[in-house]
Parts: sequence; structure tokens; C-alpha cells
Amino acid sequence: MENNFNNQNDYNIYSSLDGYDKSFNDNTFSENKNNKKEKKRFSFLTLFLCVLIAASVGATTALGAVFLSGNLFKDQEKGNTVVVTDDGKQQIISEIKVDETVSSVIEAVAKKVTPSVVGIATTASTNNFFGGGSETTGEGSGIIYSKDGYIITNYHVIESAVNSSSSKIEVYLSSNTEKAYTASVVGYNISHDLAVIKITADNLVPIELADADSLRVGQYVAAIGSPGGLDFMGSVTYGIISGLNRVISDSSTGSAVELIQTDAAINPGNSGGALVNIEGKLIGVNSSKIAATEYEGMGFAIPVDTVKTICDNIIANKDTPNPYIGVTISDRYSADDLKQLGYPVGAVVSSVIKNGPAYEAGIRRGDIITSFNGKALKDYTELSDLVAATKPGDKVSVKIYRSGKYYTTKIKIASNNAQ
Repeated sequence: MENNFNNQNDYNIYSSLDGYDKSFNDNTFSENKNNKKEKKRFSFLTLFLCVLIAASVGATTALGAVFLSGNLFKDQEKGNTVVVTDDGKQQIISEIKVDETVSSVIEAVAKKVTPSVVGIATTASTNNFFGGGSETTGEGSGIIYSKDGYIITNYHVIESAVNSSSSKIEVYLSSNTEKAYTASVVGYNISHDLAVIKITADNLVPIELADADSLRVGQYVAAIGSPGGLDFMGSVTYGIISGLNRVISDSSTGSAVELIQTDAAINPGNSGGALVNIEGKLIGVNSSKIAATEYEGMGFAIPVDTVKTICDNIIANKDTPNPYIGVTISDRYSADDLKQLGYPVGAVVSSVIKNGPAYEAGIRRGDIITSFNGKALKDYTELSDLVAATKPGDKVSVKIYRSGKYYTTKIKIASNNAQ
């Protein structure tokens, strides 16, 4: 209905809602107007007093609730806020303390960890058939493992130097980036992409190791290394742990390993560098990065417990030569799966390391290994046991199925680690 004040009945209706008398005249309007001003003053004063009383009551109630439901106090000795609830239990609210010389946790982490991260440069020479030669160089990162010069890195960082008859590995410390220390190879593990090298130096700053069992998705982490090479040595990026126990097949090492996933930026040159928690303790060795337009922020690191086990064995020379053929086997195809698809039972090859034993024997991705060293495979899980039963240097017969035909070849078993 349209509001038309020319209609007397409509006006009287609206007037009654405002407290006016229905009999409309100038005197009544003037008198009621004054009364309305007084009512407005009274209403405002009343409203103000009500708000004031309500606020006081609310504050008193809230304060009382704290002391009735739990006592809030400061634990001066430990610097924590403690709430004691009705049942007598204490709920501790930890307070993060940052050293006065730094402005943030990440800055504190960088200050602590950077002296333990090094830059690595490799130079490898090769000769061709015509007597000429060529030289290849590479750069990466490493982590000081002991104060007397043992350094952890990725195998692929030093791979070219390991496979070259004439090579050189140099290490640069954060304290003096102009001085190069010549490093020797202590040992390596190809399957886990880990290596240990050593320089002649004393009083180095070794990395502190974290407890692998304490890792949780969502925890803050920092990656420190040389992305893009030694010119960017000591670069720091940060993010979170995006995932744990990620099984990644690495075509460069021919194996599938469990890794830590992080969104901290990891670029070429970061390999072999440190992934640390906010306490500056090592949780992983940066190893690889999915580099594709559809992926963003997916970096990976070898977990600290794996690193410690393998590197301790290498340093202590407790490793026995591990047989190695250089293939990754898919776990997607069981014996029943292959039978249903019309294929023979065996181990489906998902990747082959280039120039590895299997590659030299002619085995390629997609082949099905049906027999190894004279024993037919009943399932893909049997292959690892059959390989483990051999020794580096052995030559074994391997039967494969490819494109409807069977082929037989020989593989010379290699060593997964240097001695």
C-alpha cells in the first residue's frame, strides 16, 4: 500500500504508532512534540545506564568465570602461561621466545644452520674415440655431518665425478666462499641417492639431527642450499611439511623411496642441502623437485632417519657390497592382475637407470621380468630377494617378455655402494 499522508485515516494510523493522539490539531502536535523530546532524553539516559550496567556485569562475569573455571597464572620459571581447571589439571600454553639478536624464527634458523651447509662443485673429464676430451661441471649442496670433515650430499650431485677417470670435487664453506677444499668420495648409495664425501678440515659446525618420529604434516620447515649454483649459496626458503612417506620413483637412481614432501622452494642446486625444522635440526636432505607447469611447491627430501642409517654405515665401512641392477619395479601389477590382463606373471619394469646394469643388458621400461638367475617369478615381490642373493660382479641370466615375445639376456650385477 502506498503511504499517502493526504489521507487522514492513513495519517492517524502512523501517528498512533508514534504516540500521537488521533485527534489532529496544532496545539496537540506542539504539546506532544515537547513530550516526545523529554521521552527521548529519558530513553537515551536509560539506554546508557543499561549498557553501562550490562558491561560491568559482563566483565565481572567473565573475570569470575576465569577464576571459577580455572586459575590463570604465569609459570615464571619456565615462562609459560598455565591454566588450572576445575579438575585440577594444568593446561600449559607455551610461549615462543626468540633470541634478542634476531627478528624472526626463520632468521634464527638461518643463523644456526647456514654454517653447516656447504656448496659443492664437480668437474669431470672424459675422452672420446678420436683422442679429444671434454669437461663437464656441476654444482650442488652438502651438509656437514661431523666436525672433522664428513659431508653428506646426494649421489647425483657427485655422480659425474664418480664415473669419471679424471675428476675433481670441491667444497666451499659459508665462512669463506672463496676457498675451495678438495673432497674425496667416502661412499655412496645409489638407490637412496645419498653419498658421503670428506674434506681435510677441523672444527667444522656439524648439523644437529631431529627426531624423525616428531615430524608432523603442517610443521614449519626451512630449506637451505645453493639454488641455481654457488652464486646463490646459503639461500633460505621456508614452508611447511606437506606430506610424509611419499613414495616417489626416481628415474635418475632407478628406485622408489619414501620422501618428505614440502612446499618450501627447492630448485636445481638445492640438491644435497638441508631441510630443517624451526629448531634448526635436520629433518631431511633435499633430493628432488617435480618441475612441471601443472605443479607448484612440491619439493622432496630424504628423511633424517634414512640418512643417518645409510651414512653412518658408509662412514664406519660396515656396508657390504649391495647387489644392484638399476630398475624400478611397479607395485601395481600382482600375479593375478597380469593373468587377468593376459600377460605372463613377473615383475613389470617401471623405470631403468640409464647406463645401469639392466640398461646395458637391453632391459627397458614396460618389460616384464619373468625369470631371474634361472628361477621363474611367481610374483613381482620375489625379484628383490633374487637380486639380494647375488653378488656384485656376478653375471646372471634374465628372461623378459616384451610385445608378445620372450627374450633372454645377461645382467652383470653391480654394487649399490662404493667401498
